[in-house]
Amino acid sequence: MAQLNTEPNLKDPDGFYEKLIRMTAGLEDRQARLATAKLALLLANHIGDDAVLDEAMRLARGAPE
Repeated sequence: MAQLNTEPNLKDPDGFYEKLIRMTAGLEDRQARLATAKLALLLANHIGDDAVLDEAMRLARGAPE
């Protein structure tokens, strides 16, 4: 079973954040939420490990590590 990696792992985190913001730029609120949800589902499918995804969702909701 894999563990969620919470250590910095992006080569360019600021660049990724900019791309994430640009992904929803110009979209209506509903469209932006839908695009973000689709991205989350695509990445979840790529990860494919229920335990890792459960931990990620728990942390995303603000639960302590």
